[in-house]
Amino acid sequence: MTALLLRKCDAIVTSALEPVRIGEDILCENGAVSAIGPDLHIPEGAQVIDGAGLFVYPGLVNTHHHFFQCFVRNRAELDWTRYSVIEWLDLIYPIFSRLTEDCFYHSSIVAMAELIKHGCTTAFDHQYCFPRHAGSRIIDRQFEAAELLGMRFHAGRGGNTLPKSEGSTIPDEMLESTDAFIADCERAIDTFHDPAPLSMRQVAVAPCQPVNCYRETFEQSVRLARDKGVMLHTHVGEGESPVIEKVHGMRTVDYCESIGFAGADTFYAHCWELSRDELEKLAASGTGVSHCPEPVYLVGAEVTDVPAMDALGVRLGLGCDGAASNDNSNLMHCIHSGYMLQCLAAATRQDPVPVPARFLGYATEGGASLLGRSDIGALRPGMAADLFAIDTRRLDFVGTRHDPISLPAKVGMGAPVDLTVINGRIVWKDGAFPDLDEGALFAAAETTLQTVLPDTKLRR
Repeated sequence: MTALLLRKCDAIVTSALEPVRIGEDILCENGAVSAIGPDLHIPEGAQVIDGAGLFVYPGLVNTHHHFFQCFVRNRAELDWTRYSVIEWLDLIYPIFSRLTEDCFYHSSIVAMAELIKHGCTTAFDHQYCFPRHAGSRIIDRQFEAAELLGMRFHAGRGGNTLPKSEGSTIPDEMLESTDAFIADCERAIDTFHDPAPLSMRQVAVAPCQPVNCYRETFEQSVRLARDKGVMLHTHVGEGESPVIEKVHGMRTVDYCESIGFAGADTFYAHCWELSRDELEKLAASGTGVSHCPEPVYLVGAEVTDVPAMDALGVRLGLGCDGAASNDNSNLMHCIHSGYMLQCLAAATRQDPVPVPARFLGYATEGGASLLGRSDIGALRPGMAADLFAIDTRRLDFVGTRHDPISLPAKVGMGAPVDLTVINGRIVWKDGAFPDLDEGALFAAAETTLQTVLPDTKLRR
């Protein structure tokens, strides 16, 4: 693999927790960072990039998404503000159930491409939509899309097993049996999961959420994940606790803990409705939280208490979530909006808002922790050569350059980054994907979308 050297960078942020390196080089070889320092030796044949003006950061780690929902966004008739949650689900799930295998492939390309453009290098997708006509090889197509774009990809093999007649929100055509779900989780793990350092492919067992699955689905998920040594993931604390309490006699956190669906190998998405006592339980068990700030604007009854999570020691990462509750796939934007939302709610909090640097940390090392990875999330020798860089020689950044670590949260980065590197390979540079025709990818995705949802054509 060709070496890559970024030469005399204005600033290298190796971690949100460490001092910024000024005017130094960063050398990437064989998929890993090999050295950071001044005037590094240039290996023969290395690609050299002039780092003048560049701020270099660890690649962002997205810990919760639903790629397929990129095909159902910017739909005014599905605006959350017009419906209750149940009414909205009854409208949108029939649309989800029409998607084909090709839809899942192309929507994955759409989501990952946008993530890469904005500095994300590792993406976890919670794929729980399996219409019967689309088959069971959707995860396979997602890995195919990730390989095309060069994305480091973690697939959360989700699923729903509880019929609507028994209280779920899932149409029958999207249901699976527990046995079928577990069998395909095992197949996906055996086919794709690579636990080695610098792995580009991993799989997690991720039943969609407790309100849409039988208890046995969660019990068998725990057994399989622990047997295979993979992560567990699900939705928790987004308004379902009263339902779980009514059915099972306890709120969701206690329900999951009673099953064993908790611990250092487990992380939940959202958790905006959890009490302080419940957050203390997550901290005690080591269970992580993927905080998705932008859906709070639409579907959160309150701003997630990130200050309490941080103060109590809950492991925190950031996620975009799907287009059903966030119409973009821009994790960089989530850093800024996440910080600003906490500032808005500061007067109602027991704990102070974490400093801006912490939000960059959630999106990098925090996300790596949730995914069980110690080889991503920071720039240090031996760790993955996953990074992004911005050229700060623009009017946008005048007055901001004295503090590169706080910049993403405090100021925000509104435009695509100038460079994204994954596993030592340039996957985005100067507004283009090297060796890929974005226009052709766009046309293929649009054609597939309009075949299934013809009302998405541009209206004159």
